[in-house]
Amino acid sequence: MNFDLLIRNGLVIDGSGSEGTRLDIGIQRDRIACIAPSLDSTAHQIIDAAGLTVTPGFIDIKTHSDFTLPINPKAESKVRQGVTTEIIGHCGYSTAPCLPGKVALLKDYLNPSAPWLPFREVSFPQYLDSFPATSVNAGMLVGHNTLRLMAMGMAQRVPTPDELAHMVAMLEDGLRAGALGLSSGLFTAPGAYAARDEMIALGHVLKRHNAAYFTHLRDESNHVLAAVEEAIDFGKTCDVHVQIVHFKCSGVDNWGKVTAALAMLDTAREQGVRIDCDAYPYTAGSNPLKNILPQWVQAGGVDAMIERLRLPATRARIRKELAADGLNNWGRIESWDAVRISITLHQPQHAGNTIAQLAQTRNLDPIDALCDYLIDDQGATRVLVTSIAEADVATLVRSPRVLIGSDGNCVATYGIVSQGMPHPRFYGTFPRVIGRYVQEQGVVPLATAIHKMTGATATALNLGDRGLLRESYRADIAIFDPENFKDRSTYASPHQYPSGDRTTVIINGTLVVKDAVHTGATPGKVLRRNSAGVVQ
Repeated sequence: MNFDLLIRNGLVIDGSGSEGTRLDIGIQRDRIACIAPSLDSTAHQIIDAAGLTVTPGFIDIKTHSDFTLPINPKAESKVRQGVTTEIIGHCGYSTAPCLPGKVALLKDYLNPSAPWLPFREVSFPQYLDSFPATSVNAGMLVGHNTLRLMAMGMAQRVPTPDELAHMVAMLEDGLRAGALGLSSGLFTAPGAYAARDEMIALGHVLKRHNAAYFTHLRDESNHVLAAVEEAIDFGKTCDVHVQIVHFKCSGVDNWGKVTAALAMLDTAREQGVRIDCDAYPYTAGSNPLKNILPQWVQAGGVDAMIERLRLPATRARIRKELAADGLNNWGRIESWDAVRISITLHQPQHAGNTIAQLAQTRNLDPIDALCDYLIDDQGATRVLVTSIAEADVATLVRSPRVLIGSDGNCVATYGIVSQGMPHPRFYGTFPRVIGRYVQEQGVVPLATAIHKMTGATATALNLGDRGLLRESYRADIAIFDPENFKDRSTYASPHQYPSGDRTTVIINGTLVVKDAVHTGATPGKVLRRNSAGVVQ
C-alpha cells in the first residue's frame, strides 16, 4: 500500500491510557489508514520516530485563542506543544454574536483579553462560516456573558422575559450552526448577575440540542465548594454534560479544598451526573485586572467603572471589602507582589511589574495605585495572580479524572501577539505536565498523562474521531522525546517555545511542525456539533 505519510519505529501511546507499543502508522489523506507492528509499505513521506513517542495530538479543552487565532493563524505557541485542537469561547466570553450597533460595547468589554482583535458585527453562524484557515482545529462555544451583553448590556438585574427570550434565541442560533455548547463566567459581570433560573432556562436549550455546558465557577476561592455544587445542580437539573474549566481552589484560606471538591464530583458521577473538570499545571492564574475587584465596580460598563474608580469613597469601599474577603474570585493573597501586570494596552512599559512595585514607585497605597492604573489603561489591563498551592496542582495532575487545559491563547515570538508578558501556560502547559510532573516528579505515569490530554478529553467533548490513535480516526498526531520535551516559558521570560528539536506535529494528515519548525501549513478545521451531539 502507498501511504501519503508513514510514521515508523515510534513508541505509540494511543491515548486510551494503555502503555506504549512500538508500531508503525500509515496515513492516507486526513485519516489514519493503518496501524501495525511493521508496515512494509511505500509512502510519499516517511518519518523515522525511533527513540520518540507517538501520541494523539493534544486537545486543549480550555483556551481563549479566539482572541488571537484570526491574527495568528499559525498558532505557534500551541502547535509547538503538540496541540492539534483548541476549544475556544470560554468563561462566558465569545466574540460572537456581535449585534448591529454593539461592536464598541463588546470591544470595550473584551479589551483586557483581546486588545488586538478587530471586532465586527457578526452572527454566530456567520462567525463559524467565516473563521479563517488556521493550523489547529477549533471548536467554538457561545459565551453567556456575551449573550447577556447583547441582550441587556451590563445591567445588574434579572432579565425581563423578552431579554431572556433574546438570549435563548441567540444561543439556539449558535447551536444550530454547530457550536459545542454554552460557556459561562459566573465570577464576573455581567455573568455574575445571573441567578439560577436564568442559567437553567439556557440549560434546557442545551438539552434540546444535545449540547454541553462549560463553566468558570461562580467562585473559585472562599465559596468554591458551593460553586461546585451549583455546577452539579445545573448538570442534574438540565441533564447535560458539565465541564468545570480551569478548576482551582484559589487563595491561601482555600488551599487543600481540591480533595473535597474532587470527592463531590465523584459522588455526582455515581448519581448519574455527567460532569468533568480540567486544570492547568501552574500556581498562578490570569484575568483582567478589573475582575479581581468587587463585582459592583464594573456595573454599567467600562466608562461607568472608570468614573467610579476616581472617587475616594469607591476606593475606600474596595479597600474594606478586599481586606475582609480577599480578591474577587481569587481569595486572600500573600501580598500585592502576587499580582503582576501581564498585558497592558496603553501602558506597555509596565508589563511585568507587580501592583506592589507600582505602589512603591508611585508612593501610593496599593489600592490607589491599582485604581489609577486601571483608569490610565482604560480598563484594558490583564494580570497574573499567584494564588494556588503547588500541592493542589499536583493533586489535580495526579487525578485520572482531571483533564488538562491551558486557559491560554495561541501567541508567537514575533508580531503583535508577542507583546506583553503573557502567562507561561500559553507556551508550556502540555510539555510542563510531561517534563515536570511525569519525568521529574513522577506524579503521574506518561500513559495516564497522555490520556488526560487526548482520549479522556475527546470523550468529555464527544469528539467523534479524534483523541485516539485508531484506524479511520483523523490523523492528529504528536511526536516527541518525553525526556526532552520541557516548558521553557517563565513568568519573567514567557515568549519561549518548549525544548525538543525532533518534535513533529501532524494535523488532519498534514505536517504542521517538522523537527520543531513550523511548516506554515494551516489545515485546521472548524469542528461542529451535529444534532446527536457528536463533534466532528
